[in-house]
Amino acid sequence: MRQAGKSIRVRGLVQGVGFRPFVWRLARELEITGHVLNDGAGVRIEAFGPVEALEKFLVRLTAEPPPLARVDRIDIADTDPAPVPVPDSFQILGSGEGAVATGVVPDAATCPACLADIGNPSDRRHGYAFTNCTHCGPRLSILRHIPYDRASTSMSGFPMCPSCRVEYEDPDDRRFHAQPVACPDCGPRLWFEDADGREAQGDPLAVAVQRLRAGGILAVKGLGGFQIAVDAGNETAVRTLRHRKRRPDKPLALMARDLDQILGYCSVSEREADMLASAAAPILLLQKAGPALAESIAPGQDRLGVMLANTPLHHLLLAELERPIVMTSGNLSDNPQETENAAARQHLAGLVDGFLMHDRDIVNRLDDSVLRLDRSGVSMLRRARGYAPASVRLAPDFDQAPRVLAMGGELKSTFCLINGRDAVLSQHIGDLENAQTFADYKKTLRLYLDLYRFRPDVIAVDGHPQYLSTVYGEQLAAEFGIDLLRVQHHHAHLAACLAGQGWPLTGEGSAYGIILDGLGWGEDGKIWGGEILKGGFAGFQRLGHFQPVPLPGGAVAVREPWRNLAAHLRTAFGPDYRERLAGLPLAAALEEKNMAMLDRMMERSLNSPLSSSAGRLFDAVAAALGISFGRQSFEGQAAMALESLARPFLKEERGYAVDFKSSPLCLSFVALWQQLIADLHAGAADGRIAARFHLGLIGGLADGLSRSGGRPGDAVVFSGGVFQNAIVKDGLTGRLKDMGFRVLNQENFPANDGGLALGQGVIAAARYVAGGD
Repeated sequence: MRQAGKSIRVRGLVQGVGFRPFVWRLARELEITGHVLNDGAGVRIEAFGPVEALEKFLVRLTAEPPPLARVDRIDIADTDPAPVPVPDSFQILGSGEGAVATGVVPDAATCPACLADIGNPSDRRHGYAFTNCTHCGPRLSILRHIPYDRASTSMSGFPMCPSCRVEYEDPDDRRFHAQPVACPDCGPRLWFEDADGREAQGDPLAVAVQRLRAGGILAVKGLGGFQIAVDAGNETAVRTLRHRKRRPDKPLALMARDLDQILGYCSVSEREADMLASAAAPILLLQKAGPALAESIAPGQDRLGVMLANTPLHHLLLAELERPIVMTSGNLSDNPQETENAAARQHLAGLVDGFLMHDRDIVNRLDDSVLRLDRSGVSMLRRARGYAPASVRLAPDFDQAPRVLAMGGELKSTFCLINGRDAVLSQHIGDLENAQTFADYKKTLRLYLDLYRFRPDVIAVDGHPQYLSTVYGEQLAAEFGIDLLRVQHHHAHLAACLAGQGWPLTGEGSAYGIILDGLGWGEDGKIWGGEILKGGFAGFQRLGHFQPVPLPGGAVAVREPWRNLAAHLRTAFGPDYRERLAGLPLAAALEEKNMAMLDRMMERSLNSPLSSSAGRLFDAVAAALGISFGRQSFEGQAAMALESLARPFLKEERGYAVDFKSSPLCLSFVALWQQLIADLHAGAADGRIAARFHLGLIGGLADGLSRSGGRPGDAVVFSGGVFQNAIVKDGLTGRLKDMGFRVLNQENFPANDGGLALGQGVIAAARYVAGGD
């Protein structure tokens, strides 16, 4: 039988997922000899055997990988077995070195086998809160550098006992080279301590359960940071949590024991059930159904954010509770989630009544990912645990691109490393306006550069000169002695969606983009936010936009919707706009504000920059209905409530009219405001007005795209934070598909500024390849 040899390089997410033992078992089955090892570029295999067996081996490498693996590419070269001694067995070798090109696997929820272990009284890991194997458990959260070996993680401080060592070294065991492998004899320890730091006696999980049942608020050290837990059915406890955390309105996430428990409070489709039970185990926004939990969990919302227990610790805790629990980030106000025991004791002591602690260090902070399943597909609202830092695979011609570091924006901040076809988008970090979050952003960015041994050729930043990410990008460009490229905010949104769809770096035609968000620095130095664009990675045209409206007070107007209402009404009807409101409660509400000062500001253009923001239009309409009129306590509060209000009336309503002005195309909302105010005078239900607004905006955008030159067959992308609104996203997707457009929605990263860095990166790569800015 003819013998042959193959030198095989496997690239992708192939470390820390049981890929080497998978190769070892496959080789033994096919009677192939040689070896397999991890190195900086992925997995390297030397294989010798009959030609037919090697062909089967290569096919099954890609067809049957382990559950958490992602094979992006396999390079194969022939090796002549004649001149060298052919090994008589197949071995797994230790890790090699080399330039880092492999990906880091995201943290994965507890697999069914490990869940069975902790529930089996005869298993040595029964009730052990840190049980894991190669198919589940911590990855990024404990990783210090690549290659992914135990010495590279925060498990290096826990020497394995003989029993764990046997499992770790046995390729036939599912814990073979599972770097966090541990048991009660050698692994991390769990304990409960009171707010004063005293360790409680007895089983820490039993103590925690008792405290939660009694209405206590607990800090729980989770996978990527501390979380705060409270009984989701205890209204008093939830209100106390909100008061202590200074979080009056923003919805709180829930954690449930299993799908049956979720079904007691929410409707869940088959696909949603699969998403909840996936290895990523995200928070999923589900429609409320059945008996209510505490009303304060998500006031004014028709959905609940729910996740399943996703670590052994969470499973053990929830198994003893009758209801879901609130499980929100362990932080104060807008600060980053706490990750260190000492800092948690210091900063959370006044917020919680006790701590469920352990001694495994969290190296990388990870918040929970948030998704929603819409009619038009998945919407990823926050990309973190379970998804980051798995790379976004770009089109093949990105192999010629430079290495780019893209810095992202100011809010919902992420950064991105582009290395050939791999775009590594960081986990959600947060709003850089917060000093501690900005410090965490810089720390995490430096860690990624070290983790991937990444030295960029060029740095991409947002065009806004005052964004902290831009300023820091300028500093890094000077430090590295490399070029800095500034990217327009909404062009980056357009490009991010194209990149996620595999749009080629060069040689592809343009796509249309409808970009709706709060604000972004425009090419003309003005504030944009409601845009119709056409372009690709190399450039774009602004074909249309919302009518610019003053933003009285600048950043203050973002927090106070009544200011936007006044600005929109004044733009539509002139200085006497308030006369149209006579007799409405809305008129009295405005009279309580300093309208004389606000009108002077707009008249004289004092701290009232013009803005085409779609987000501020939503705020204005919400304020007209009395929603968050004076102030919203978190970004998007008014728009979220407006969406929930509209949903029950969509099928029976028609949209308000939207006008157009030309040269260039401008969407005018004069007619919309005329109809809306007439409805207020007529006493129309708020939900019907909200529905008519949403439907009118959808119709106006579809018409605006056609007026901008869009034709059936053209590709259209949606991006910007407003597309977190399911009504707008689903409605516009359906309308444009009916008109013959090819709609490209993004599912693997957020439409909000959490995806901005990806767009910046691919634009910088395209400019660099083309020869400069």
